[in-house]
Amino acid sequence: MGLGNGAQRPFQLPQLPPLMLTKSAAKTFFLGGTALCGVAFVLLTMDTLAQLPSRSHQEAMTDQVVRGHHIWNKNNCMGCHTLLGEGGYYAPELTKVVERRGAPWIEAFLEDPEGFFPGRRKMVKYAIFDPSKVGAETAAANKADIIAFLDWVGKIDTNGFPAKPTMNQAGPQIPADAQRLEGAPPFFRSVCSGCHAVGGVGGNVGPALDGVSTRLDEVYLRRWIANPQALKPGTAMPKLAMDEATLDSIVTFLRTL
Repeated sequence: MGLGNGAQRPFQLPQLPPLMLTKSAAKTFFLGGTALCGVAFVLLTMDTLAQLPSRSHQEAMTDQVVRGHHIWNKNNCMGCHTLLGEGGYYAPELTKVVERRGAPWIEAFLEDPEGFFPGRRKMVKYAIFDPSKVGAETAAANKADIIAFLDWVGKIDTNGFPAKPTMNQAGPQIPADAQRLEGAPPFFRSVCSGCHAVGGVGGNVGPALDGVSTRLDEVYLRRWIANPQALKPGTAMPKLAMDEATLDSIVTFLRTL
């Protein structure tokens, strides 16, 4: 129907009343949502508990692992280090330390951390790992216990944690050739290769050792490995505890590179 002046009334949608939950509907929604979340939580908990034995490999938790855990807690190692992402962030993450460094390297480091990296490492020299303080047998047992604990932790299925770091060595890259390490003595494989690479395999803290025999003679190699600090005070290369037979085997191997 037109207005008196002939203008058309604009079309308007009918106004709908605002939608509101009744008290009974709100109660049903709350209880239903709570029940659904509760069921989901219970199912996820059951799934976690079902996977825990296989992922934590708890069957491998020996008495030695337990003793190592006791050493870890008693000396507040987590005050500086992180383990499984928990702890202090002052010192390196140790979840995969045995995989990265190897047991012989860790054993040598625990005996004298400051001697390994003079002027750089802040880790104290614990008496429980010092043969001069607690005796060689007790010190060796304590080191074996803490390494067993760290090895057990490193084998927990952590779904990819921690991620392996990308550590590309500066300079020309050498194609990986693991066969070049086949003649390496055990000490070199477990300790030296934690810092040095041969054939593109190993660490990159120190220089690659490919062709080292063309740069350094046998006398210098022997003196350097025996006591790097005596030749170059303050160098990052630590003085490693090794007997003459081990030193001979390493020098012999390096002379082949």
